Parts: sequence; C-alpha cells; structure tokens
Amino acid sequence: MTDHVDIAPIPANAAPAAAAPADAWPVADWPVDELLPHSGAAVLLDAVLACDENTLLARATVRAHDGYGDSDGNLPPWLGMELMAQAVGAWAGCQARRAGVPVQLGFLLGTRRYECRVPAFTAGMHLTIRAERSFQDTAGMGVFLCQIHQADECVAEARLNVYCPPDARTFIYEPSPADDALNS
Repeated sequence: MTDHVDIAPIPANAAPAAAAPADAWPVADWPVDELLPHSGAAVLLDAVLACDENTLLARATVRAHDGYGDSDGNLPPWLGMELMAQAVGAWAGCQARRAGVPVQLGFLLGTRRYECRVPAFTAGMHLTIRAERSFQDTAGMGVFLCQIHQADECVAEARLNVYCPPDARTFIYEPSPADDALNS
C-alpha cells in the first residue's frame, strides 16, 4: 500500500467551472471567512471555486504574512499543510451551510506523509488547493486526499487525518485554577 495521493491534476488553463465536479454547488457567493472558524490574517484561502459532497477546490494567492512569512513574503513549505487543512475546513463549512447548520470547529490530527516539491511558496504564487474526502465516520474522524497546484504542476500533496468532534467546546476545554476552587 502506498501513501501517494492519486488525484487528477487541474489543467493550467481550466476555468474554475471546468475543473469543478459536474454536480458542484453554487459556492461563488460564499465568503471563505464564513466557511471557516478563522478570521482575519489566519484565513489563507482567497475563495472556494467549487464544492460537492466529496470534493472542494479553492484558490489562494501567496501574500506576505507577518506570522509565517520570511522577509521576502515567502511562506515556508510546511504551510502547505495549513492551506490543505483550510480547504478541508472550507469543505466542512460548505457542508454545514448547505445543511443550514453552524460551521463547526475541526482539528488537523496529522498526516502520514506530506510531500512538498517547492522550497517555499513564493509571494505572488497563485495556487489551487483540492481536498477530496476518502473516508469519514460518524464519530467525526476523516481522511482527505489533498493537492496544491500551481498552474498544471502539483507542488504539494498529502493525505490529511482530521477530526470534528460533536461538541468542540468540551474537546478543547481546559479547567482553570478558579474552576478547581469552585469545585472544592
């Protein structure tokens, strides 16, 4: 068994609709920051191009970023995993929006393999991120096959393991010393 991700590449000259699944939902007017539990500079995706029950295509332009970038505005190669995770999060946000329920907080658990073929995501680079669900159970565990393309070249790929708990607040809750004093 191999960890190589096998997702069809997105042609460089393909219009978003041409690269999208035939039964994609009309997501053009769904702002990314409404699909993710992120805000401000933490949102790295520019737009969702297409989404259906299993796949999402998103666009991102690499910009200088105070928290992640170097002095030239380039982003480190490991940030590709965050772009992929945000594409998975946007996919989940599209599912929630379509179902009429609030966007949920989810977690990137990791990957068994992340392969990046560029030394950095350089400022101005136009990227297309594809996330495709390959597994999801009723407990909230999921696996997504992800790729990042620049034009028709796949520059990064991974298989992401994710978790969306039924109630993220209880999952991330950490009692404070004040809570301990109240319970004594």
